[in-house]
Amino acid sequence: MAERRWTPSPLLHASAALHVAALAGVAALPAAWPWALGAMAGNHALLGAIGLWPRSNLLGPNLRRLPGENARRGEVGLCFDDGPDPEVTPAVLDQLDRMNAKASFFCIADRAAHHPALIDSIVRRGHTVENHSWHHSHRFAAMGIRAIRREVGEAQRILTDLAGQPPRFFKPPAGLRNPLLDPVLAGCGLRLATWTRRGYDAVRRDPAGVERRLFRNLAAGDLLMLHDGSAARGEDGRPVVLTVLPRLLDTLAARGLTAVSLEVVGDE
Repeated sequence: MAERRWTPSPLLHASAALHVAALAGVAALPAAWPWALGAMAGNHALLGAIGLWPRSNLLGPNLRRLPGENARRGEVGLCFDDGPDPEVTPAVLDQLDRMNAKASFFCIADRAAHHPALIDSIVRRGHTVENHSWHHSHRFAAMGIRAIRREVGEAQRILTDLAGQPPRFFKPPAGLRNPLLDPVLAGCGLRLATWTRRGYDAVRRDPAGVERRLFRNLAAGDLLMLHDGSAARGEDGRPVVLTVLPRLLDTLAARGLTAVSLEVVGDE
């Protein structure tokens, strides 16, 4: 996998400078250590809080919308997370085929390894497979760099073997991350991607509520997130995504918009 150059964000540069200044201050005036410790603790708390803001770009680059060129073509990025799922993913693929729509599937590598035929079907039908970590651990944002490197790197290896080409984008579990993630992504040749809006279809059982979140102010260039894995089910027992997706695709067509995968996004 090709590495990309990692450049720390301005916030990380400032954080590093604060740590250097605090240590230098303690060296010059040892009695000031409580103030230095407090400043560094506050800085760590700030970085941790920013990591809980999925759409932030303060910790590094973050694809939240399609580039302007794609927006001008009337394209909307469509992503599905947490799969593959043997029941839901094939139905999602069939619905996409119906409208000749394309999407990116952010797959959990451990699940993908148990369903290689689904990964093959995703690729054969013209979609892309992207990296959504190895195990989708809820502790991901609190992991150290070695654990993050293993979660991202093993997923990249597994998904590359299954899909026949390396994922280009990574989305952390629940979108949560910490300052250690971006250099790991750079080492794996990955870019962070999140969303413009999401429907919360993994937790909401009301299809109409999911649709309202996705359709409100829907515009060219938006990056939409749904789930083919961990899908919530409506009162009828049907996965909510399978009720919402046909309506979403019809709405896009009616507004002259085209659903695309992240394949349309050029390299940096």
